[in-house]
This record gives sequence, structure tokens and C-alpha cells, in this order.
Amino acid sequence: MFHKKLDNFPKDFLWGASSAAYQIEGAAKEDGKGASIWDKYTHEKGNTYKNTNGDVAVDHYHHYKEDVQLMAQMHLKAYRFSVAWSRIIPDGEGEINPKGIEFYHNLIKELKDHDIEPVLTIYHWDLPLKLQEKYQGWESRETIKAFRHYAQVLYREFGDEVKYWITINEQNVFTSMGYRWGTHPPKKHDIKTMFLVNHNVNIANALAIKDFHKMVPNGLIGPSFGYGPVYPKTCDPNDVLAALNAKDFNDNWWLDVYCRGKYPFFTKKQLTDLGIMPEVTDEDRKILEDPAAHPDYLGINYYHGGTVQQNRIEKPVDDQKQERTFNKVDPYLMQPKGDQAQNPEVPMFNNVENGYVDKTKWGWEIDPTGMRIALREIYEKYQLPIMITENGLGAIDTVKDGKINDVYRINYLKDHVKAMKEAITDGVDLIGYCAWSFTDLLSWLNGYSKRYGFVYVDQNDDENGTLKRIPKASYDWYKQVIASDGNDDKLLNHDEDHK
Repeated sequence: MFHKKLDNFPKDFLWGASSAAYQIEGAAKEDGKGASIWDKYTHEKGNTYKNTNGDVAVDHYHHYKEDVQLMAQMHLKAYRFSVAWSRIIPDGEGEINPKGIEFYHNLIKELKDHDIEPVLTIYHWDLPLKLQEKYQGWESRETIKAFRHYAQVLYREFGDEVKYWITINEQNVFTSMGYRWGTHPPKKHDIKTMFLVNHNVNIANALAIKDFHKMVPNGLIGPSFGYGPVYPKTCDPNDVLAALNAKDFNDNWWLDVYCRGKYPFFTKKQLTDLGIMPEVTDEDRKILEDPAAHPDYLGINYYHGGTVQQNRIEKPVDDQKQERTFNKVDPYLMQPKGDQAQNPEVPMFNNVENGYVDKTKWGWEIDPTGMRIALREIYEKYQLPIMITENGLGAIDTVKDGKINDVYRINYLKDHVKAMKEAITDGVDLIGYCAWSFTDLLSWLNGYSKRYGFVYVDQNDDENGTLKRIPKASYDWYKQVIASDGNDDKLLNHDEDHK
């Protein structure tokens, strides 16, 4: 769709940035914090790049005032952060840690004192270790009870201070990476368990939202989902059908449950036929279908989509280079191999390369138009306001003369901001954009070589950096974008000298 003139961003648009507790806080054993599954996983040799871990990370726990000051100087409108469950309740279900409560009260106060809207994520993957050891984590419904209790604690403590809440971050990623691909804790390889875990998390999410609507009536809540559009490789009807199958399996399987309380019929039938569909009780259906358990808005993490063609059973691939290869550092698209029970995608679709988009050093596709497509698809189907809760470029940043000229990141962000503006002009109700990330942070699997932040942090894979904060060129650019409410078209044009 071509528009002669694009609509302006709304005046109350939330120009923000994001983070996650384990990736920034550090202070892993301070002030009563309990261990999480990531504290254990990253200390087992070989699980992460150069065995990096979050013991220190970028030490946001001790630098939060400095970090918020940098946000204020940028005139940031919103800051999305996650709460570390085991900092609030060290064993996941028992006594509350007052020092943990105090830290987040202080962080929220610091944000609000600088007119920055806090966007609080309840769960960003760091399950308390005790729950994993005691109940096998999300495999047990006891963890649903623990999560519900934990969420209620947060509502009571912060409900009067925080308007925007996120229940679960990227449920599709942590369930598949942890229970199917074995690249995240608890490092399992069983897809039936993955779908069981996913169902339990769905119940936990629904109950948490229902409780929220009772306890925080003036707030807004929803999950944050890692979404990407699915393209058919060609206009061959069989490729179009494959894309329909992939969309149902990769996107609708989660979003339909969040927003409608029901699993989509196609994928449900395929999993049932393979014997890997989790049991859904009458009580489960009642919980999931309750309108009070449905989100007020949707958080969307957008990095890229995928391209598919007809399944390799009916259409064997002659050129193996056309297929997507397994990449453990790209959790948004993995190529299944093997038997149908463990890899139900095999008869549905085949992931292939997209020759029309560029890629990052880590093989992630760069597809700003895909963001516009994603926003259109989601808003048309669910008619809920949308906040982009993650979007950014991971890259190797170099310090030269005390500066970081990350023009490549600026150009990436320019294209995606423009795509958002186009989506708004199309009619999408988009309420905010929280770029990933504000400061550099620990990558779950890649240490500090892969950086995303507007602010450079002097930390390295040996974790002996000075932790000095240095705003990058992208920091200054984003500051200008915020000042213009995203409506200065000159800021969205590429720097031709630095493409």
C-alpha cells in the first residue's frame, strides 16, 4: 500500500526501550536473591559463549540511577524491564524478600520521577531454581500456583505505580528452546513435554490476567509474543497452503489462546493425531475462554519472519542450500529434521531461505516491511492495541576515540520506525515502541560480542570491564526521533555515506 503522506505518530506514543533482569541486573547473590534456572545453566561449562553468565552482567542493580539518568537525558517516554522472580520470592513460592521489593520500588520511583512510564514484565524466562528442582518447573501445575502467587505479590506492591504490564515474555521461544531444542534451561529434547509446558504456561498467563483485572483495575496487561509473518516461497498454491500451515503452527497456536481462549483447530488436530497434544480439561477451557483472562493489549517482539514452501515429503528439495539450517542463536526460526512425532512441521511445511532480504552477522533476516505486515495481520485478527516490546539490531560495536558510530543500527531502526508509521497510516492501533535494548546487555547465549544497546557498556566476555556507560550515535538519533514524535521524515532517511 502506497501512501502519499504518512500519518503522524500519536501524541501519547510511548517511545521506549527494553531490557530483561537476568541480562542486566547482576547482583546474583546479593540482598537475599535466590538462584534462577539461568544462574545454574550458565555456570555449567559449554552452555554459553565463553561460559559467560549473569553474575555481574552490566550491573544495573548498582547502576540503575545512572541508567535512568541517561534515559531521562534521551527523553525516553517508557522503559520496559522485567522483575527477577527469585529476587522477589527466592524459592519461588515462599517468603517474600523485602530487599527485592525495595529495589523495584526504587527503580520505578526513579523512572516516574523522570516522567518515564514503567512497563513491567512479570516473567522473562528466569524461573526460580527451587521450582525446577522441586516440581520440574513448568511441567507441573504447582508452578502455575506459584506464578499466580508471585504475580499477585507484584500487583499488590506495584499496582498503584505501574500502568502497563506484561505477563509472559516470548512464551514460544522459552518453551521451544528449553524443552524441544535443548539450547536453554532445562535443556530438554521432548516436544510432547514442550506442548505440555506450553499449556501450563497458557493457564498461568490466563489466571494472572484475570487476577490483574480484579486487583489493578486501572492498568493494562498482556503477553509479549515473538511474532514474524510467514511468506510462501512462490505463488504455487501448495506453497501458499504451506504458509497457512506455518502461520497456524508458529503464531496462531499462541495468539489464538491468549486472545480467544481456544487452540486453532488445524494444529490441534495434527498434534492430536501424533499423540503429542496436551490434555485440556473442562476447567482449563473455562479458564482460557473467560473474557476476564484475555489481554488488554498485545506486546509484540519483532525481529524477522520466515519463508516456507511445500513440505519435503511431497516436494523433495533438490538444492539443500535452499533450506534453512539449524541455528541455535536464532530462536525465532529453526529447521526441523527427523520423525513426525518430534517434528510435526515436516508434513506441514518446509522452511527455506528468503532471497529478498539481507541478513545480520548471526543470520537473522532484516525485514522492516515484515514488521508492517505483522502489525497488519495481528491487528486485523485480534483488534487489540499493540506495543512493539522488542526490536533491534545485534552487532559488533567498536569504540574509536571514545565514540561508537553505529550507523548500521541507526539505519536498521530508521527502516523499522518508518514501517511502524506506515502501519499506523494503514489503520493499526500502535501505542508504543520499546527498542531492544537501552544499554548493552548480556546475550543469553552470545556473551557481550553481540550488542544491541543505545548505550555502550564497557563489559566483556571475561566480565572484567569497567562498566562505564557511553551513549552511541544511535542514542543521539533516537533522542531526536523522540523529540519530533517520530514525525521528522529527515530522521528516517538513510545516511547514504554509511550504508
